[in-house]
Amino acid sequence: MTDPHAGSARRPLVRAWLYLVAALMVLTLIVGGATRLTESGLSIVEWKPVTGVVPPLSAEAWQDEFAKYQTIPQYRELNRGMSLSEFKVIYWWEWTHRVLARLIGAAFLLPLLFFLWRGWIEPALKTRLWTLFGLGVFLGGVGWWMVSSGLAERVSVSQYRIAFHLTLACAIFAAILWTARGLRAEFPEQVSRRLRVTAAALVALVLLQIYLGALVAGLNAGLIYNTWPGIDGGLIPSADRLWFASPLWRNFFENTLTVQFDHRMVAYAIWLVATLHAVDVIRERRGGTVLDGALALASMVTIQAGIGIVTLLHQAPLPLALLHQITGI
Repeated sequence: MTDPHAGSARRPLVRAWLYLVAALMVLTLIVGGATRLTESGLSIVEWKPVTGVVPPLSAEAWQDEFAKYQTIPQYRELNRGMSLSEFKVIYWWEWTHRVLARLIGAAFLLPLLFFLWRGWIEPALKTRLWTLFGLGVFLGGVGWWMVSSGLAERVSVSQYRIAFHLTLACAIFAAILWTARGLRAEFPEQVSRRLRVTAAALVALVLLQIYLGALVAGLNAGLIYNTWPGIDGGLIPSADRLWFASPLWRNFFENTLTVQFDHRMVAYAIWLVATLHAVDVIRERRGGTVLDGALALASMVTIQAGIGIVTLLHQAPLPLALLHQITGI
């Protein structure tokens, strides 16, 4: 018979497991960022969820993988003449990203089944955890949908799909952290409705900013307009440069100037809201984790803005671009 108190008693272990999964997600997101920045994401042209974890183990197998890559537009138009050793570099980036994604799935599912078997998961938590797992499986499918967009008619993946993939991954990451923090033994501090509203607004703004950042990366928009605070000759670009595509909505996703400008504007908005949020906490004479969290958030947003500016001014070199993504996460 299952102990009705087992779930509460095992909360610290469940929390530790969720934090481990979140840490693996951070690592996967970093490797995914490097994969995108090194143009490695199309090096594996097939999706084999099980057998794909085994890399080429012989010279013949490597030649076979290289031959498959040579059939896609990215090789023919951008990397023609690439050597096998150069191909191996981009292959290992993509292979590592895919294997880490599978590892996350195993690290989530196997302990979850064990905890359920032992009766350590409280009833109210079961649905949320299975929903998170389902979203993770869906994310894997979205990853292949993203890669497939660059295999036939493009030399890179669709910026629409890469933005959806990254934003969904970060939303799942945030949900896992939220779930883990909800399992704390101590009673959470009560805050005013206004602080809760601005905190929720910050979550939404950061996810929007991650989406816009992925559009910037997908369009290579960080390699142009490398000035700050001005962009395209002024603080605000001319309307005919921002809105020249038709229909109008395409500018938000395909016009490199508009996408980068939007990314900048949302960054300013996040910094302003995070700063006002911290000021509100101080004015309400809050202390403890509420004050620490608000000040830490405002500080990290300021640091992230600085990293973003430096990354832009240096045309997004790999170390700075990765640092910008890590801090964003």
